[in-house]
Amino acid sequence: MNDGTGHGAAWSGRGNGAPASTRTAPLPGMPSPATPGRTHEGHADDGSRPRRSATGRSPRPRPTRRRRVVRLTVLLLAALVASSAGTYVWADTELDQEVDLGALPDRAPAGKGTNYLIVGSDSRAGLSEQARKDLRTGSAEGRRTDSMILLHTGANGTTMLSLPRDSWVTVPAYVRPETGRSYRAEPNKLNAAFSLGGPDLLVRAVESNTGLHVDHYAEIGFAGFVGVVDAVGGVDMCLDRDVKDPNSGADLRKGCQTLDGSEALAFVRQRKQEAKGDLGRTRNQQKFLTALAEKAVTPGTLLNPARSFPTLDAGLDTLVVDRDTGLRDLMTLFRAMRGVTAGGGRQLNVPVSDPALATSKGSAVQWDDRRARTLFTELRNDRPVTLPQEK
Repeated sequence: MNDGTGHGAAWSGRGNGAPASTRTAPLPGMPSPATPGRTHEGHADDGSRPRRSATGRSPRPRPTRRRRVVRLTVLLLAALVASSAGTYVWADTELDQEVDLGALPDRAPAGKGTNYLIVGSDSRAGLSEQARKDLRTGSAEGRRTDSMILLHTGANGTTMLSLPRDSWVTVPAYVRPETGRSYRAEPNKLNAAFSLGGPDLLVRAVESNTGLHVDHYAEIGFAGFVGVVDAVGGVDMCLDRDVKDPNSGADLRKGCQTLDGSEALAFVRQRKQEAKGDLGRTRNQQKFLTALAEKAVTPGTLLNPARSFPTLDAGLDTLVVDRDTGLRDLMTLFRAMRGVTAGGGRQLNVPVSDPALATSKGSAVQWDDRRARTLFTELRNDRPVTLPQEK
């Protein structure tokens, strides 16, 4: 069909009445017009190739949903790690490193492996009068040992060795810091060393009576203990019988349950209901500490600032360590305790020959000297412990 110009007007034939593009010859000196459907580079613009921007660069393809999820996850993990790292740097600078093990006289020689002395003190620091009443801690001032565990780590796993606080030992000669008066070495209960000379005399007493070199010292009081347990959301425990002790305030039912801070403190302090008295209590303390370590070093706690910060903050209130112990050492300690529950270690009491020895200081616990010496030698040389576990 002719439009009167001399050129044929072609129709698309699609049935929609849209005219096709008109092709004309270029004027002299002008470039040929682009063919419809072609780009300025001469490539078919059928959607199979990415368009180029005005700068000549191809635009980046839009990320898929999966790639966006992966990127978001990486960013969140990076934020968690960064905030957790910041929390730990803060906590490491807040540690109360008041114990100077390097300044102690007459140290036991270093053996193989690493030894931690873990002390639970009955310090009421940080507790209000109402909290002391609620927790039934009494009102005694000062610091006394409520539990002592010597934890050894080495090539043969971890050994948690409880030292009964009423153990009858020889307390080394010492000077009372508040009076300057000197005292000679004499038999006494192990917890007396802590009462008379604090952590320094306790470490010396442990070393002189066991022959084991203490590499790290960690002590936590009542308030810190309760705070840590509450901060991790409680600790799961399974009890084989009801536990009721009016002195500690324990009132727990048989079966599996989650103990909060006050319940946990009452549980580890009670001993009246234990057939073996203080020896039975030390086993409960070991059982609880391994369960606490299991909870404290899980990714849900370590990588969650909302949980790790309160946990560290609660523990730092009454935590005392030696000058060479940092947060990394404490995490290694918790991982070692956790490993015990996974079959990577043993939980023992010092072998005892008389759990009710009559002394001038009252009833005490007498170690089985021969078996205890064998145990201490094996730990010092980091050899597998051959003593059977007490039932």
